[in-house]
Amino acid sequence: MKIKFLRQDTVRHLRLGKNRPKLQKWRRPRGRHSKMRKKRFSYPRMPSVGYKTPTEKAGKINGKIPVLIENLKQLDLCKKENILILSRRIGAKKKIEIIKKAKEEGLELLNLGGSK
Repeated sequence: MKIKFLRQDTVRHLRLGKNRPKLQKWRRPRGRHSKMRKKRFSYPRMPSVGYKTPTEKAGKINGKIPVLIENLKQLDLCKKENILILSRRIGAKKKIEIIKKAKEEGLELLNLGGSK
């Protein structure tokens, strides 16, 4: 289970992310009397040593190594243990070719959006 570390008082103010997940970013509490900085019981957790991802899982998505694809030549180098991410600079025509070839080879694409 991955813990989402939230900034202090995100549940209180709209500008810090109350009901707005996009604004909920981690910032270290620096206040003089801050209970969260002092790691008091029942206050939100702060990132620390024990929360790191194990090295064998680090950098992977769904247990696969992500690879950025920009053209058909790069697709030939990919294997089953890779998950493909299509570059945003690819045009529609080339993107369709890459998707077809990836499906033929049985490779998984990550950012297809709604059109699968």
